[in-house]
Amino acid sequence: MKHYINSETLSISVIKDIIEYQKTIELSEEVISNIEKSKAYLNSKIENNSTPIYGINTGFGSLFDVEISSENLSQLQENLVMSHACGTGDMVPKEIIKLMLLLKIQSLSYGYSGVQLQTVQRLVDFYNHDILPVIYSQGSLGASGDLAPLAHLALPLLGMGQVYFENEIVESDVLLKKQQWEPIQLEAKEGLALLNGTQFMSAYGVHCLLKSYKLSYFADLIGAISIDAFNCNMSPYNPLVHFVRPHNGQIKTAERILNFLEDSEIGKLEGKHVQDPYSFRCIPQVHGATKDTIEFVNKTVKTEINSVTDNPNIFVDSDEIISGGNFHGQPLALGLDYLGIAMSELGSISERRTYQLISGQRELPNFLVKNPGLNSGFMIPQYTAASIVSQNKQLATPASIDSIVSSNGQEDHVSMGANSATKCLKIVENIERILAIELMNASQAMAFRNDKSSKFIEQFLNSYREVVPFVDNDRLLAKDIHNSISFLKNMGIENDVIFN
Repeated sequence: MKHYINSETLSISVIKDIIEYQKTIELSEEVISNIEKSKAYLNSKIENNSTPIYGINTGFGSLFDVEISSENLSQLQENLVMSHACGTGDMVPKEIIKLMLLLKIQSLSYGYSGVQLQTVQRLVDFYNHDILPVIYSQGSLGASGDLAPLAHLALPLLGMGQVYFENEIVESDVLLKKQQWEPIQLEAKEGLALLNGTQFMSAYGVHCLLKSYKLSYFADLIGAISIDAFNCNMSPYNPLVHFVRPHNGQIKTAERILNFLEDSEIGKLEGKHVQDPYSFRCIPQVHGATKDTIEFVNKTVKTEINSVTDNPNIFVDSDEIISGGNFHGQPLALGLDYLGIAMSELGSISERRTYQLISGQRELPNFLVKNPGLNSGFMIPQYTAASIVSQNKQLATPASIDSIVSSNGQEDHVSMGANSATKCLKIVENIERILAIELMNASQAMAFRNDKSSKFIEQFLNSYREVVPFVDNDRLLAKDIHNSISFLKNMGIENDVIFN
């Protein structure tokens, strides 16, 4: 299957399909024309104009006023890529690197960057052959673009740096020879076009959003299981409650809960408590607020991945080359901080439900085990969840409120969006672990109920118990936690379920 890079808007759901169906990508005729037209215009400008143009025949950053002679323009761009490849820290996950390639190709495809067609095509070849540059998670300030990580993305074009290929890390020059590809000789503006941009932050944003949509669905489903496991009153999910406070996410969450529990025997039982703890009763309000945040961040990221974020921008029809600041990551920095805060709340309320389930209330045994005392049962998984929730509180502190002066004061305000991005991913991964622990507890608690939940939930639990069976007596629960996480991670959900 193939996806054509063209003028159509790239969305999160489209990217999900590209990833899941392992589609190759191809430049449309329209895109090829845009790229070639921009490059021809830039070449003409350089040949017929001696006026300094930032990043094309000048130095970079605070060296903007240093003119570069025409014979050194190619070396200038190569030097830029090499000198800016200063990443360190953990290696960026391969799935995010592949997204970086896709998003960089998309941004260059609009024809406002002045790059060679062969440069973009080589990025396409990397993507289609699963040749993924080795990139490090630390080094970007989130303004002037994601300079360090994007420099590592660009290095293999020159036969430098390392790449992942066929489950190994290999030297790029060796890989190019194996593929019988010549290194790209960068021309004027190309290094800057490759390094300026927000594709590191954007790729993390896309990846975090895809996981967040899925985990938002699981939070509702696992929350519904916990509702029956704790024998909760169903009145808080009545549509009338939510139509008088009509936040979209709140309404959607209540609808989901009712659908999950539609034919539940437990839900229809009489003699329930008049009110339940907030962690159950306020699921629509809390989960719903997170859904609304996810939608807001989706709009921000969607705008960003369909934008031109390098500098300067080349406007052929207006006959202008303009130096601006589209590389500044402030929209993403704020959005990713917001997403991290919202997702951390799904973990916070989940852990509270776990705590309630093990507390010996509602005819459930202490710590959800038949012989409490001799057995500790589910005492410590709640500790684990609480520890992760506490870590999320620390990670959710916004990175976007910080800024550090760089480049001799020329770049005097930066977004720190790259830190927002990497923190957000850690939070989202933590939510998966917290929900997996709640599912363990809810599944165990349901086994002590004489009545059944809904058909959908009973089928879901039957599948889950093949992976994490009922705990009769104490056993190594770390294995169960890991299996529970894998169960959620590996379960696919259709687009119309998680995006609607």
